[in-house]
Amino acid sequence: MPYLQLDVNEAFPAATKQRLAERMCRTYAEMMSVDIRRISVAIRELGEGGVWRMPDPDGDPVPVSLMMLDIRKGRPPELRMELAKALCAHCIEVLGLREDRLNVEFTQHTGDEMYHPTLGGYSPDWTPGES
Repeated sequence: MPYLQLDVNEAFPAATKQRLAERMCRTYAEMMSVDIRRISVAIRELGEGGVWRMPDPDGDPVPVSLMMLDIRKGRPPELRMELAKALCAHCIEVLGLREDRLNVEFTQHTGDEMYHPTLGGYSPDWTPGES
């Protein structure tokens, strides 16, 4: 943990996904004061028609992308919003995703719900005052 997951309808070259993963990891590590080695990024290419949303209740569903961010519990809403905006900007720049068709959802976990065997086990909990 943290685990950053991006579901998309398109397919992208491995080098492009690697570039996006690096940017997401570096941004996340800096903004959330996290050891970059704890971050995992999944870019899941679900294929055409894999993710949908209805932006207009009277219209048809449209293809969209969804980013799920599993993070440590306790991060202030303002910081989560800044992070979401920064990560969305990377997705728009690197993959060409449309901002109006990209959503972010957070799942918050305590440190003892995130285990990384090569980094000493459980993740340290975030404490107020950290960025």
